Amino acid sequence: MRRLRGWLWYWVPVGLWMALIFTASADSASAPRTSRIIGPLVRWLFPDWPEAWVEVAVLVVRKLAHVVEYAVLAFLVWRALWRPRRPELRFWEWRPAVWSLVVVFLYAVTDEYHQTFVPDRQGSLRDVLLDTAGGILGLAFAWGLTRWWYRSPARKERTAGAAASLGAGGS
Repeated sequence: MRRLRGWLWYWVPVGLWMALIFTASADSASAPRTSRIIGPLVRWLFPDWPEAWVEVAVLVVRKLAHVVEYAVLAFLVWRALWRPRRPELRFWEWRPAVWSLVVVFLYAVTDEYHQTFVPDRQGSLRDVLLDTAGGILGLAFAWGLTRWWYRSPARKERTAGAAASLGAGGS
């Protein structure tokens, strides 16, 4: 039971995030619909901008959404694959990172394929590349986070304490 709970702790967020991405691929997140929200917000923030700039800002926000959603997906998949069990584990392993990127790429491909069946949406190779770039950024964040964590003084004290108890016959 404990093992199942651990598995769920790591993989349920991945499934929920994938469901969120799938939902965002529907018509409700199409350019005409999201532009009705983003456009007025940009106009309110920058009332002197010409309409062409507003349109560019809307496009940039929409594409940044791709990057962010796939950065989060890559981080969650990496977290589920890496799952540090002991404090003395190395701070970074490439295998979970590579597999996370493979999952991100394949999910991006299926997401864009799904969009070919949705009115007002179209699949795009450019978006797959953008999503994959987001995955790389998510993994860079994971690398930075683990590097910071493994260099933190509090962690070093806990690791030294755990190693001492293991060496003394503790568990």
